[in-house]
Amino acid sequence: MKFLLKMKMLAVVMIPLFFYHVHGKECTNTPTELSSHTYRHQLLSSYNNTEKEQMLLSHNHLTPSDDSTWASLIPRKVLKEEDEHGWMMMYRHLKNQGAKPQVSGTFLNEVALGDVRLDPDSIHGQAQQTNLEYLLMFDVDRLVWNFRKTAGLLTPGVAYGGWEAPDQELRGHFVGHYLSATALMWASTGHEALKEKMTQMVSALGDCQEKMNTGYLSAFPTEFFDRVEASKTVWAPYYTIHKIMAGLLDQYAFAGNDQALQMVIKMADYFCKRVQNVITRFTIERHWQSLNEEYGGMNDVMYRLYTITGDTKHLLLANLFDKPCFLGPLAIKVDELSGFHSNTHIPIVVGSQMRYEVTGESIYKEIGLFFMDAVNSSHTYATGGTSVGEFWTDSKRLATTLEVDNEESCVTYNMLKVSRILFRWTKEMAYADYYERALTNGVLSIQRGKEPGIMIYMLPLGPGMSKAFGFHKWGTPFDTFWCCYGTGIESFSKLGDSIYFEEAGKDPGLYIIQYISSSVNWKLGQIFLEHKVMPVVSWDPRLRVTTTVSSKKEGLSSSLKFRIPFWTTLDAKATLNGQGIPLVSAGKFLSVTKKWGASDVITLELPITLRMEAIQDDRSEFASLNAILYGPHLLVGLTTGESNLKPASGSLYEWITPIPSDYNSQLISLSQENRNSTFALAHTNKTITMLNYPGPGTVESVFSTFRIISADSKTRVSSYKDAIGKTIMLEPYDLPGMLLVHHGKEQGLGISGYSEKQNALFHLLGANEGVVRLESVSQKGCFVHSLDGTVTLRCESGEPDAVFVAATSFKVNDGISRYHPISFVANGLNMKYLLQPLLSLRDEQYTVYFKILS
Repeated sequence: MKFLLKMKMLAVVMIPLFFYHVHGKECTNTPTELSSHTYRHQLLSSYNNTEKEQMLLSHNHLTPSDDSTWASLIPRKVLKEEDEHGWMMMYRHLKNQGAKPQVSGTFLNEVALGDVRLDPDSIHGQAQQTNLEYLLMFDVDRLVWNFRKTAGLLTPGVAYGGWEAPDQELRGHFVGHYLSATALMWASTGHEALKEKMTQMVSALGDCQEKMNTGYLSAFPTEFFDRVEASKTVWAPYYTIHKIMAGLLDQYAFAGNDQALQMVIKMADYFCKRVQNVITRFTIERHWQSLNEEYGGMNDVMYRLYTITGDTKHLLLANLFDKPCFLGPLAIKVDELSGFHSNTHIPIVVGSQMRYEVTGESIYKEIGLFFMDAVNSSHTYATGGTSVGEFWTDSKRLATTLEVDNEESCVTYNMLKVSRILFRWTKEMAYADYYERALTNGVLSIQRGKEPGIMIYMLPLGPGMSKAFGFHKWGTPFDTFWCCYGTGIESFSKLGDSIYFEEAGKDPGLYIIQYISSSVNWKLGQIFLEHKVMPVVSWDPRLRVTTTVSSKKEGLSSSLKFRIPFWTTLDAKATLNGQGIPLVSAGKFLSVTKKWGASDVITLELPITLRMEAIQDDRSEFASLNAILYGPHLLVGLTTGESNLKPASGSLYEWITPIPSDYNSQLISLSQENRNSTFALAHTNKTITMLNYPGPGTVESVFSTFRIISADSKTRVSSYKDAIGKTIMLEPYDLPGMLLVHHGKEQGLGISGYSEKQNALFHLLGANEGVVRLESVSQKGCFVHSLDGTVTLRCESGEPDAVFVAATSFKVNDGISRYHPISFVANGLNMKYLLQPLLSLRDEQYTVYFKILS
């Protein structure tokens, strides 16, 4: 007994050490470059065989088995040699103990996605619609082409390209994501054409699985797993298998497809046998070696499957895909994340969270809590995203990581999973606040407007960056299929899954944690709720929400719990049917409990604060580097690199001012036709020139848009027509406080400040309908003149001829660029900055972090 008591006490100390024994960077045992999907794709597509062989030969697997690791931790200074057997027996007892009862009864529950509908006019509803249009564009034969090829079936059509091409080892991963995305989208919309397409796809994949007759299903042959088990290099086959299994499980869970469930069970049974065979024929060490490759959320999907089947071999396989050498430091609350490939390891944490829900093993709860705290406090940008070049770097050292390849989109997708699970467990506001931040800035920012199938891999955060810059730039609908395309189509299919959570009890509770215009049929509380959120604007800093509640059954009492976010103030207001409600402070829930009637109305008015947030970097030389946020919205400056702000004393509103609502009516773009092409008057490097007429959202559109300002400060211009015949100035859209100026007769034009106002005044003269000329006030008879792309101030000599008139005439168009409703002007050291939400930008250049000068 004394020995066993000693062993149990030691176990409390030594079990975490078992996890921690393998140093974090050795846990992967893959060259860091090879862990990157981007690098792997480049390498496998390369014709440089020497480089390829060198990298692949260096793919060593050194992770010891869990048994041998535990044995190496025997505390020889404490135990006698004869106690070694007891030490190993104790470990095996701990390792093989059965699962504990599920603890999920203590958590908040998700409101079924099928009971939530987004407002189609909201930004979230529009993003969902764009994604729906993309999902409907796919051809089932092309999606399953590689699966049919692998199964030996006929292959009508042509395979898609990019990472789904027949020569790519990761082929099939997007198909798994597509299964998940369509299931989620069908639950979100009930779109019948989509239901028909995804059901057809499951059936086609079922034919492939039946043809192979082993339970195996993939777009690549089983030989890939032979290579895994022989410690030979192959591009993440378990990663793809996870996507396929998760997709089939989602088809069952969200769309009720029983065939999909049977298919994923067959796949699970196949891999149970396969892993068991590896362990039996060799050692468990050989299986652990396979975990040196990215394997997605294999543990997560197997825990999910176990909750459905109750089959203990599914639980065992889930356990075998946990990764102790990564989870161990988290269990003892040590941040060893630097150097790890982010998207390889976040799904492992999600799986460990599922393990806690299934087994009740509290260590896995602690892992999830500490992991989120470590990432959010030391590795997270103002967007809510994390990673640079797909990896984590040193804790609180983000200032030197700002570049073009920040924040992999997959990483944000998976971090949102972690945070929503933690909110379900704890009801802590911080996780809901994080979810709002990352969803607003990290997810809504990755679509290119309303163009279906155009998304980004990375979200650049360096000064003067653009989403169109970098190695990946914007993807294409059918020839890209990066990992982030897969998570992207899932993200935009489940935008309604984290607005509402429910809690059973005498008075059931509905937690409303995201302010997204939507409606919910809340079955537990027997009410229908419509949640209307007015669009946020800069000139009226309040979030206005109207929630209409209709009871479906009289006499039932329930509670609505509204999140009062951290970014609001004590001046918030709330009413119930017109009567004021006492409000709680920011960071808490406002709970309203009553027996609801046929049409009860709750209103919220939450002041939105401007604030600065310092970058997560504890080096003194970067203490002045800050991001600017307006509520949950990250504001970025439209600048090519300049990033010095000069604040005034007092409130931020004294030096960051909102752009009025009527300014868009003052925006124009001036164009000319020349040789069957259209050119726009624009500025580049403070010089006025003519550019090929750009489209909205492009880099050049920013430089080709100007605001008309009346020379009479008492007169406001409502449109260019109001300014015909009057004296005006032109302010570049992206350079508030600057003016278009001339430099004298026959000289070029440029951009300068108000100190040269006398050269910025022009008479706006109307010519034909929609055509204007700009005559200098200080140089009468001289006009802005364009010839072969060169813009000068040229003067009339005698009677104007047709050629001169044409060269000085410009068609007036609405401004190509437009002010977003959330737009501000910030005072800088050498210039003023136009600030807009990151989510609103397409190709425009921007800066996220500013140096705040004292």
